[in-house]
Amino acid sequence: MEVGLRAAFFCTLAAGMASADEPTAPPAPESFAVHGQFTYVEQETSSFNAPYRGANSLSPGIGAETTDATLYLGAKLWSGAQAWLNGEADQGFGLDDTLGAAGFPSGEAYKVGKKQPYFRLPRAFVRQNLDLGGETQADQAAANQLAGSHSADRLVLWLGKFSVADVFDTNQYAHDPRGDFLNWSAIDAGTFDYAADAWGYTVGAAAEWYQGDWTTRVGLFDLSTVPNSPHLDPGFHEFQSDFELEHRHEVFGASGRLLLTLFDSRGRMGLLDQAVQVAQTSGTPVDIAAVRAYRGRFGASLDSK
Repeated sequence: MEVGLRAAFFCTLAAGMASADEPTAPPAPESFAVHGQFTYVEQETSSFNAPYRGANSLSPGIGAETTDATLYLGAKLWSGAQAWLNGEADQGFGLDDTLGAAGFPSGEAYKVGKKQPYFRLPRAFVRQNLDLGGETQADQAAANQLAGSHSADRLVLWLGKFSVADVFDTNQYAHDPRGDFLNWSAIDAGTFDYAADAWGYTVGAAAEWYQGDWTTRVGLFDLSTVPNSPHLDPGFHEFQSDFELEHRHEVFGASGRLLLTLFDSRGRMGLLDQAVQVAQTSGTPVDIAAVRAYRGRFGASLDSK
Protein backbone atom coordinates (compact mmCIF):
# COMPACT_ATOMS: atom_id res chain seq x y z
CA MET A 1 0.00 0.00 0.00
CA GLU A 2 1.29 3.46 -0.87
CA VAL A 3 0.04 6.81 0.41
CA GLY A 4 1.44 10.10 -0.88
CA LEU A 5 0.73 13.77 -0.40
CA ARG A 6 2.20 16.44 -2.64
CA ALA A 7 1.80 20.20 -2.44
CA ALA A 8 3.51 22.99 -4.35
CA PHE A 9 3.52 26.75 -4.23
CA PHE A 10 5.24 29.43 -6.25
CA CYS A 11 5.42 33.18 -6.67
CA THR A 12 7.01 35.24 -9.40
CA LEU A 13 8.31 38.78 -9.75
CA ALA A 14 8.01 39.75 -13.40
CA ALA A 15 9.48 42.59 -15.43
CA GLY A 16 6.07 43.43 -16.86
CA MET A 17 2.52 42.24 -17.34
CA ALA A 18 1.05 40.63 -20.46
CA SER A 19 -1.65 42.63 -22.25
CA ALA A 20 -5.23 41.45 -21.81
CA ASP A 21 -5.76 42.12 -25.54
CA GLU A 22 -3.13 39.53 -26.47
CA PRO A 23 -4.09 36.25 -24.73
CA THR A 24 -2.03 34.15 -27.17
CA ALA A 25 1.05 36.37 -27.07
CA PRO A 26 4.20 35.17 -25.27
CA PRO A 27 4.20 36.09 -21.58
CA ALA A 28 5.93 39.28 -20.50
CA PRO A 29 9.62 38.49 -19.91
CA GLU A 30 10.68 38.10 -16.30
CA SER A 31 13.87 39.50 -14.84
CA PHE A 32 13.61 37.64 -11.53
CA ALA A 33 11.57 34.75 -10.16
CA VAL A 34 11.04 32.83 -6.93
CA HIS A 35 9.39 29.42 -6.83
CA GLY A 36 9.01 26.90 -4.06
CA GLN A 37 7.82 23.36 -3.54
CA PHE A 38 7.08 21.06 -0.63
CA THR A 39 6.62 17.30 -0.97
CA TYR A 40 5.68 14.69 1.63
CA VAL A 41 5.49 10.99 0.78
CA GLU A 42 4.41 8.26 3.17
CA GLN A 43 4.72 4.62 2.11
CA GLU A 44 3.76 1.41 3.89
CA THR A 45 3.89 -2.28 3.11
CA SER A 46 1.14 -4.74 3.92
CA SER A 47 1.71 -7.85 6.03
CA PHE A 48 2.63 -10.00 3.05
CA ASN A 49 4.11 -13.48 3.43
CA ALA A 50 7.94 -13.43 3.24
CA PRO A 51 9.33 -16.93 3.91
CA TYR A 52 12.71 -16.10 2.35
CA ARG A 53 14.29 -12.95 3.73
CA GLY A 54 17.75 -11.45 3.91
CA ALA A 55 19.45 -8.27 5.10
CA ASN A 56 18.45 -6.42 1.91
CA SER A 57 14.90 -7.76 1.59
CA LEU A 58 11.73 -5.67 1.70
CA SER A 59 10.03 -6.16 5.07
CA PRO A 60 6.29 -6.68 5.57
CA GLY A 61 4.29 -4.39 7.82
CA ILE A 62 6.62 -1.37 7.85
CA GLY A 63 6.32 2.31 6.96
CA ALA A 64 8.61 5.19 6.04
CA GLU A 65 8.28 8.83 5.01
CA THR A 66 10.30 11.41 3.10
CA THR A 67 9.95 15.18 3.13
CA ASP A 68 11.64 17.83 1.02
CA ALA A 69 11.26 21.57 0.51
CA THR A 70 12.99 23.45 -2.30
CA LEU A 71 13.47 27.15 -3.02
CA TYR A 72 14.13 28.10 -6.66
CA LEU A 73 15.77 31.48 -7.25
CA GLY A 74 16.25 32.69 -10.83
CA ALA A 75 17.47 35.88 -12.46
CA LYS A 76 18.16 37.21 -15.94
CA LEU A 77 21.87 37.97 -16.43
CA TRP A 78 21.86 39.36 -19.96
CA SER A 79 20.01 38.72 -23.21
CA GLY A 80 19.05 35.05 -23.30
CA ALA A 81 20.98 34.13 -20.13
CA GLN A 82 19.45 32.91 -16.87
CA ALA A 83 21.08 31.94 -13.57
CA TRP A 84 19.33 29.56 -11.19
CA LEU A 85 20.09 28.59 -7.61
CA ASN A 86 18.13 25.84 -5.83
CA GLY A 87 18.36 25.36 -2.08
CA GLU A 88 16.73 22.30 -0.54
CA ALA A 89 15.99 20.71 2.84
CA ASP A 90 15.53 16.92 2.90
CA GLN A 91 14.47 14.49 5.62
CA GLY A 92 13.39 10.88 5.87
CA PHE A 93 14.10 7.39 4.56
CA GLY A 94 12.85 5.00 1.92
CA LEU A 95 11.37 1.66 2.92
CA ASP A 96 14.09 -0.54 4.44
CA ASP A 97 16.68 2.18 3.79
CA THR A 98 15.77 2.18 0.06
CA LEU A 99 16.43 -1.55 -0.35
CA GLY A 100 14.35 -4.62 -1.18
CA ALA A 101 12.78 -3.68 -4.52
CA ALA A 102 14.38 -3.65 -7.99
CA GLY A 103 12.07 -0.86 -9.12
CA PHE A 104 11.96 1.09 -5.87
CA PRO A 105 8.48 2.54 -5.23
CA SER A 106 9.59 6.08 -4.33
CA GLY A 107 11.75 8.34 -6.45
CA GLU A 108 11.65 10.78 -3.53
CA ALA A 109 13.80 8.37 -1.46
CA TYR A 110 17.55 8.20 -1.96
CA LYS A 111 20.37 5.88 -0.88
CA VAL A 112 20.98 8.36 1.93
CA GLY A 113 18.65 9.52 4.66
CA LYS A 114 18.46 11.28 8.01
CA LYS A 115 15.87 11.66 10.75
CA GLN A 116 16.59 15.39 11.05
CA PRO A 117 16.31 17.80 8.07
CA TYR A 118 19.59 18.50 6.27
CA PHE A 119 20.33 21.14 3.66
CA ARG A 120 21.80 20.80 0.16
CA LEU A 121 22.42 22.85 -2.99
CA PRO A 122 21.24 20.52 -5.79
CA ARG A 123 21.41 23.11 -8.59
CA ALA A 124 23.51 26.19 -9.31
CA PHE A 125 23.76 26.77 -13.05
CA VAL A 126 23.68 29.24 -15.91
CA ARG A 127 21.69 28.60 -19.10
CA GLN A 128 22.26 30.65 -22.27
CA ASN A 129 19.75 30.69 -25.12
CA LEU A 130 20.89 31.88 -28.57
CA ASP A 131 18.06 32.44 -31.05
CA LEU A 132 18.80 31.24 -34.59
CA GLY A 133 15.52 32.03 -36.34
CA GLY A 134 12.08 30.55 -36.93
CA GLU A 135 8.75 31.22 -35.26
CA THR A 136 8.58 32.70 -31.78
CA GLN A 137 7.62 30.25 -29.04
CA ALA A 138 6.54 31.03 -25.47
CA ASP A 139 8.42 30.14 -22.29
CA GLN A 140 5.93 29.84 -19.45
CA ALA A 141 7.02 30.71 -15.93
CA ALA A 142 8.09 27.60 -14.04
CA ALA A 143 10.71 26.38 -11.61
CA ASN A 144 14.12 26.95 -13.25
CA GLN A 145 12.48 28.76 -16.19
CA LEU A 146 11.82 32.49 -16.50
CA ALA A 147 8.79 33.55 -18.51
CA GLY A 148 9.60 34.94 -21.96
CA SER A 149 10.06 33.61 -25.46
CA HIS A 150 12.58 31.99 -27.82
CA SER A 151 12.85 31.18 -31.51
CA ALA A 152 12.09 27.66 -32.75
CA ASP A 153 15.65 27.27 -34.05
CA ARG A 154 18.12 27.95 -31.27
CA LEU A 155 21.22 26.91 -29.38
CA VAL A 156 20.95 26.33 -25.61
CA LEU A 157 24.07 26.07 -23.42
CA TRP A 158 24.14 24.75 -19.82
CA LEU A 159 26.97 25.12 -17.31
CA GLY A 160 27.15 24.40 -13.59
CA LYS A 161 25.53 21.97 -11.18
CA PHE A 162 22.24 20.38 -12.24
CA SER A 163 20.81 16.98 -13.18
CA VAL A 164 21.65 15.21 -16.43
CA ALA A 165 17.93 14.41 -16.55
CA ASP A 166 17.18 18.17 -16.73
CA VAL A 167 18.47 18.03 -20.31
CA PHE A 168 18.43 14.40 -21.49
CA ASP A 169 15.64 11.79 -21.62
CA THR A 170 12.95 14.30 -20.65
CA ASN A 171 9.31 13.23 -20.54
CA GLN A 172 6.41 15.45 -19.48
CA TYR A 173 4.35 12.47 -18.24
CA ALA A 174 6.93 10.44 -16.28
CA HIS A 175 10.00 12.37 -15.25
CA ASP A 176 9.49 14.01 -11.86
CA PRO A 177 8.37 12.03 -8.77
CA ARG A 178 7.16 15.28 -7.21
CA GLY A 179 4.46 15.67 -9.83
CA ASP A 180 3.86 12.36 -11.59
CA PHE A 181 4.87 8.70 -11.15
CA LEU A 182 6.84 7.79 -8.02
CA ASN A 183 8.46 4.49 -9.05
CA TRP A 184 12.15 4.68 -10.00
CA SER A 185 11.47 2.43 -13.01
CA ALA A 186 9.01 4.94 -14.50
CA ILE A 187 10.95 8.17 -13.89
CA ASP A 188 13.65 7.70 -16.56
CA ALA A 189 14.63 5.11 -19.16
CA GLY A 190 15.80 2.01 -17.33
CA THR A 191 19.00 1.78 -19.38
CA PHE A 192 19.99 5.41 -18.77
CA ASP A 193 22.50 5.21 -15.92
CA TYR A 194 23.31 8.92 -15.95
CA ALA A 195 26.10 10.60 -13.99
CA ALA A 196 24.95 11.72 -10.55
CA ASP A 197 25.67 11.91 -6.86
CA ALA A 198 23.49 10.09 -4.33
CA TRP A 199 20.65 12.59 -4.89
CA GLY A 200 20.76 12.60 -8.70
CA TYR A 201 22.83 15.75 -9.43
CA THR A 202 26.27 16.46 -10.84
CA VAL A 203 28.41 19.23 -12.35
CA GLY A 204 29.10 19.59 -16.05
CA ALA A 205 28.10 21.25 -19.29
CA ALA A 206 25.61 20.54 -22.07
CA ALA A 207 24.54 21.99 -25.41
CA GLU A 208 21.24 21.66 -27.28
CA TRP A 209 20.84 22.54 -30.97
CA TYR A 210 17.21 22.92 -32.13
CA GLN A 211 16.75 22.94 -35.92
CA GLY A 212 13.32 22.33 -37.43
CA ASP A 213 11.92 19.00 -36.22
CA TRP A 214 15.30 17.87 -34.89
CA THR A 215 17.30 18.48 -31.72
CA THR A 216 20.85 17.32 -31.02
CA ARG A 217 22.17 17.27 -27.46
CA VAL A 218 25.67 16.64 -26.13
CA GLY A 219 27.01 16.81 -22.58
CA LEU A 220 30.00 16.10 -20.36
CA PHE A 221 29.43 15.40 -16.65
CA ASP A 222 31.33 14.40 -13.51
CA LEU A 223 30.82 10.94 -11.99
CA SER A 224 30.64 10.22 -8.27
CA THR A 225 33.75 8.73 -6.65
CA VAL A 226 31.79 5.53 -5.97
CA PRO A 227 28.40 4.69 -7.53
CA ASN A 228 25.61 6.28 -5.46
CA SER A 229 28.19 8.21 -3.42
CA PRO A 230 27.39 11.67 -2.02
CA HIS A 231 30.76 12.85 -3.37
CA LEU A 232 31.64 13.73 -6.97
CA ASP A 233 35.13 13.12 -8.35
CA PRO A 234 37.00 16.35 -7.45
CA GLY A 235 39.44 16.06 -10.36
CA PHE A 236 36.88 15.11 -13.05
CA HIS A 237 38.97 11.96 -13.72
CA GLU A 238 35.75 9.93 -13.69
CA PHE A 239 33.24 11.36 -16.13
CA GLN A 240 30.40 10.64 -18.53
CA SER A 241 29.72 11.89 -22.05
CA ASP A 242 26.14 11.95 -23.34
CA PHE A 243 24.58 12.26 -26.78
CA GLU A 244 20.91 12.50 -27.72
CA LEU A 245 19.05 12.86 -31.00
CA GLU A 246 15.41 13.91 -30.89
CA HIS A 247 12.86 14.00 -33.69
CA ARG A 248 9.48 15.68 -33.24
CA HIS A 249 6.61 14.50 -35.43
CA GLU A 250 2.85 14.35 -35.79
CA VAL A 251 0.91 11.16 -36.55
CA PHE A 252 -2.87 11.27 -37.18
CA GLY A 253 -3.04 14.67 -35.53
CA ALA A 254 -1.17 13.59 -32.39
CA SER A 255 2.26 15.05 -31.69
CA GLY A 256 5.11 12.91 -30.42
CA ARG A 257 8.87 12.63 -30.04
CA LEU A 258 11.44 9.95 -30.74
CA LEU A 259 14.57 10.03 -28.56
CA LEU A 260 17.82 8.15 -29.09
CA THR A 261 20.02 8.59 -26.00
CA LEU A 262 23.61 7.33 -25.71
CA PHE A 263 26.05 7.54 -22.79
CA ASP A 264 29.65 6.52 -22.19
CA SER A 265 30.92 6.46 -18.59
CA ARG A 266 34.64 6.30 -17.73
CA GLY A 267 35.44 5.57 -14.10
CA ARG A 268 36.26 3.05 -11.39
CA MET A 269 33.55 0.42 -11.71
CA GLY A 270 33.25 -3.23 -10.80
CA LEU A 271 31.86 -6.17 -12.78
CA LEU A 272 29.42 -8.43 -10.97
CA ASP A 273 30.49 -11.61 -12.77
CA GLN A 274 34.12 -10.89 -11.88
CA ALA A 275 33.18 -10.31 -8.23
CA VAL A 276 31.31 -13.64 -8.17
CA GLN A 277 34.32 -15.46 -9.63
CA VAL A 278 36.62 -13.98 -6.98
CA ALA A 279 34.16 -14.95 -4.23
CA GLN A 280 33.92 -18.53 -5.50
CA THR A 281 37.70 -18.83 -5.67
CA SER A 282 38.42 -17.30 -2.28
CA GLY A 283 35.35 -18.54 -0.43
CA THR A 284 34.51 -14.99 0.66
CA PRO A 285 31.27 -13.02 0.22
CA VAL A 286 30.68 -11.28 -3.12
CA ASP A 287 32.25 -7.80 -2.91
CA ILE A 288 31.85 -5.59 -5.97
CA ALA A 289 34.19 -2.98 -4.45
CA ALA A 290 37.06 -5.48 -4.47
CA VAL A 291 37.09 -5.68 -8.28
CA ARG A 292 36.65 -2.01 -9.12
CA ALA A 293 38.98 -0.80 -11.88
CA TYR A 294 39.04 2.11 -14.31
CA ARG A 295 36.94 1.04 -17.28
CA GLY A 296 34.29 2.25 -19.69
CA ARG A 297 30.57 1.54 -19.71
CA PHE A 298 28.31 2.26 -22.69
CA GLY A 299 24.54 2.41 -22.75
CA ALA A 300 21.70 3.39 -25.07
CA SER A 301 17.93 3.83 -25.06
CA LEU A 302 15.31 4.45 -27.74
CA ASP A 303 12.12 6.05 -26.51
CA SER A 304 8.96 7.26 -28.14
CA LYS A 305 7.27 9.99 -26.12
